Amino acid sequence: MVYIFGHKNPDTDSIMSAIALSGLKNELGNKTVPRALGNINKETRYILDYLKMDYPDVIDNVKTQIKDLDYDDIRGISPYHSILNAYKLMEKNKIRTLPIVDEQNKLQGVVTMKDIAMGLIKGDFYYLKTSLRNIAEDIEGEILVENDSEIEGRIYIISYYRGTLAQNEILTKDSIVIVGDRYDIIDYAIECEVKLLIITGGEKLPEKYIKKSKDNKVNLIMVGTDTYTISKLINQCNYVSSIMMSKDIVKFNEKEYLEDVKEELINNKHSYYPIVTDDNKYLGFISRRHLLRPKRKKVILVDHNEYSQSAEGLNEAEILEIIDHHKIGDISTLSPISFRNTPVGSTCTIVFQMYREYNIKINRKIAGVLISGIISDTLFLKSPTTTEVDRLAVNELNAILNLDIESFAMEMFKAGTSLEGQSIDEIFNKDFKEFNAEGNKIGIGQVFTLDIEDVLNRKDEFLEFINTIHENKDYFITFLLITDILKNGSYILFRSNNNSIISSAFGMNAYQGMFIRDIVSRKKQVIPKLVESINMMR
Repeated sequence: MVYIFGHKNPDTDSIMSAIALSGLKNELGNKTVPRALGNINKETRYILDYLKMDYPDVIDNVKTQIKDLDYDDIRGISPYHSILNAYKLMEKNKIRTLPIVDEQNKLQGVVTMKDIAMGLIKGDFYYLKTSLRNIAEDIEGEILVENDSEIEGRIYIISYYRGTLAQNEILTKDSIVIVGDRYDIIDYAIECEVKLLIITGGEKLPEKYIKKSKDNKVNLIMVGTDTYTISKLINQCNYVSSIMMSKDIVKFNEKEYLEDVKEELINNKHSYYPIVTDDNKYLGFISRRHLLRPKRKKVILVDHNEYSQSAEGLNEAEILEIIDHHKIGDISTLSPISFRNTPVGSTCTIVFQMYREYNIKINRKIAGVLISGIISDTLFLKSPTTTEVDRLAVNELNAILNLDIESFAMEMFKAGTSLEGQSIDEIFNKDFKEFNAEGNKIGIGQVFTLDIEDVLNRKDEFLEFINTIHENKDYFITFLLITDILKNGSYILFRSNNNSIISSAFGMNAYQGMFIRDIVSRKKQVIPKLVESINMMR
C-alpha cells in the first residue's frame, strides 16, 4: 500500500490533491490511499460533505512499524494438537518455534523445539491428556471402539501376569493400557473398564473382545507397531498446550514502531517473537534478521517537499514520487524518483494535467475535488500565484460539473473562514508552515477569513501566543497572516528579531495589525519579500 499525503496542517489543496492523485494511481493499477497530516479544516469538510465523499484518515507519522516488516508468516496450531504433531510441523517447515492459537486465531502460547526436548527429559511420562483422534493419528492406529473424544489417565505398559494385576488392583477406570496380543490381559483390562486399551503388534483381534469393549465402554485402538515403540510415542500424544509457554510471552503489537522495539529484539534471549493485533490475534514471527533490511512505508508527497512540513519519520519511508508547486525544499532520496514541480497556483492543477496525460476520465466527484483545490489555493483565481493553466483547468472541470462557480466559491470560503469557537492555538496553527530563509527560521501561519474583526479584537492574545512560539521554536520571524478575501489583502501580527526587516519588506512602517494591500500569498509574496529584505540588511 502506498500512502499519499500533503503537508502538515493541511489546507484544501493539500487534501484534494492527495484524494485526486490516489484516484488516478488506483485507476492505473496501483494500490494507494489518501491520508491527512492533521485535522481537516472546515472548508475541506464542507467540500467533501457537498460531494458526499469520505474524509481521508489522519496520520501523524510514517515511521517503520512492525506490520511493515516482511515477518515470517508461520501458521499457528490449536492447543488441542498433539506435541508430536507440533514437532512434525516444525521439522517439515524447518522452524524452531510454533505459535499456539485458538479458534479466533488469538495467541494462546508458544512452543519451541527446546520445550519439546525438555518435555521428553523432564515430563510426566505416566500421564496422558489428549483426544482419542490425536492418539490414533500419532501412533498410526485404527480406532475399533470409540466412547470418549478425550482421553485422560495414567499410562501402563503391561508386563505382569493377570493374577498380579488383579491381586494388586493396578488397573482402574482411568488407566490407559498398552499391551500386545495377550488375550488374558486384554480381557482383564476390559473387565476393569479401563479408559483406553491400545493393542500392539497388528494381529487381528477376535470379535468377542471388540464387543466386550463396546459393552464396557472401553475405548479400543489397534496398532501394527510393537509395544516398545508405542511406549516411546504415547507421551508425545499429549496436547501441545501441556508444554507451551503461555505466561510472560515476549510479543509485539503490529503497530509498535521499530525504533521502540529494536533494543529489546537485540538484547532478549529468544530468537523469535510473535506479532499480534490490538485484540491479540496472531500475525506472524519476527526475529533479529528482520532488522537488517527493514521494509519501509511507501509514500507519495503532494503540495510540499520539505521535511519540516511533512510527516514525522519521513526519513524512514520510501518516497516514490513528489508533486508540488512550491519552491524546491530539502527532501532527498537514495534513488531517483519522479519529481514534478510546476509553477502553477495549485497542486490540484498539476494532478488535473496528469489525468489528461494518462487519458483517464474524470468523474464528477474527482472534478469537484480538483476544482475545489484550485479555487481554494488561488483564492478563486485572484492570487498572484494564479496562472492561465489554472484558469483553463477550472473551465474544463466546470464543464463536467456545471456549477454556479462564483456562488460555489463563496460558500466554500464562508464555510472555511468562520472562526467561531476556535482557540488562538487552532487559528494560528490551522495553516502554519516553517521556512528556512538564508539560514534563518521563519514560521508563518495564515488564516483566510471574512471575519477580520474577530481576530483583531483578540490582537493582544494572539501576540502573546506568537511571542511564545517565537521563543520556543527559536524563529527569526514569526508571522500570522490574516487574509481578507474580499479586500484582496492581509493584516499581519508578528514578532521579529529585527523589525526593520518587516518595514523594508512591505515598504511601510511596521506595526501590529497593519493591512498590506494585494498581499495574499505566503509562498509567492511574503517569503520572497522577507528573503530580499534579510539580504539587504546584511
